[in-house]
Amino acid sequence: MRLILLCSILGLIACEKNIPESKPVAKNWYKGNLHTHSLWSDGDEFPEVIMNWYKTHDYHFLALSDHNILANKEHWIEMNDSLRQSVFKKYLDQYGEEWVEYQEESGMLKVRLKTLVEYAPLFEEKDRFLVFQSEEISDRFEDKPLHLNATNLSQLIEPQGGNSVVEVLQRNLNALYEQRDRTGEPMMIHINHPNFFFAITVEDLIALQGERFFELYNGHHMVYNLGDSVHIDTETMWDQVNIAYLKQGKPLLYGLATDDSHNYHNHGSEWSNSGRGWIQVKSDSLSSEALITAMENGAFYASTGVTLKKVEMEDNIVTIETAPNGGPYNIQFIGCSKDGSETQVLFEQSGNSASFELTPNLLFVRAKIESDQAPANPIEGMTRQTAWTQPMVYQNGD
Repeated sequence: MRLILLCSILGLIACEKNIPESKPVAKNWYKGNLHTHSLWSDGDEFPEVIMNWYKTHDYHFLALSDHNILANKEHWIEMNDSLRQSVFKKYLDQYGEEWVEYQEESGMLKVRLKTLVEYAPLFEEKDRFLVFQSEEISDRFEDKPLHLNATNLSQLIEPQGGNSVVEVLQRNLNALYEQRDRTGEPMMIHINHPNFFFAITVEDLIALQGERFFELYNGHHMVYNLGDSVHIDTETMWDQVNIAYLKQGKPLLYGLATDDSHNYHNHGSEWSNSGRGWIQVKSDSLSSEALITAMENGAFYASTGVTLKKVEMEDNIVTIETAPNGGPYNIQFIGCSKDGSETQVLFEQSGNSASFELTPNLLFVRAKIESDQAPANPIEGMTRQTAWTQPMVYQNGD
């Protein structure tokens, strides 16, 4: 009996030694846009046409985020001007009488917009393309437009209102978190274009609880990403908020780039077009849960044209490597010391790669990568394609 027991133990040990070590799951970069409009609100194109544009331009995920509405009910619109009538004709030619539902009443052409559950299956494809159900919660305080994008919603969130800018934003943030907790579904919310009518200040953002994402870059032509002679730009705003957040013990604020596209037939700096700003998320799969988890962990970068091959931090060394095409590039590591009140360029290098070592005295560090090439369809006179990594903090190894 002892011999049998000994042999059994030795056998188990041998089996354990032969168990291969689990390999880390490979992660890929997924390109997407989280702010898009269609004929469901104030965009000028049908959802199917918009979906097709993004998919054929090598995006992996898209959120149609129309104002205070979800594409989950019967909704008819009037094609009441020449542009809409032209858009309808192209839509009908492309998708056909069997797909397009329309009618004429008293000489007025009306079209039923397809719901998300109807049009998403035309485009969704495993490991290739994902559609988020989303909403731009469009609220206000006095004359200030206060907009937030809620991604992967289960139910519509009505604008919550409030007695100040901070209260309006906080109530809408809380509404998303309540729905997420209640349903158990992965969801995220971000604050849109803070400089749109200069509605949201640094002080407003600092006062919020649970604010994790905001639009560092928005491709709308009226949002003043670069600020003006009186108001600071959104990049400076981002840094000031993160300095305050970390000193208060709050999580980092992450920066997004989005299109906020509305116009699909007129193009130029005075229109809100597709393809201006996006994010690249490093995730182990193209699923809502994996993408949102990765974003909450800061595993993504924002871009207006620069593609990165590598963004990693190992042993507190941050390494940036650009894709081989494009350039030349200028890579800056920007950060703030723990006793500082503003960021500065800590290290700068030209080329396709650069590294920087974080030290304990630094509050955070982020990288900004600029190309000599101009964006394909710029707004605000922007002259350089840019990518921004998320801020990173020193890890003490405990």
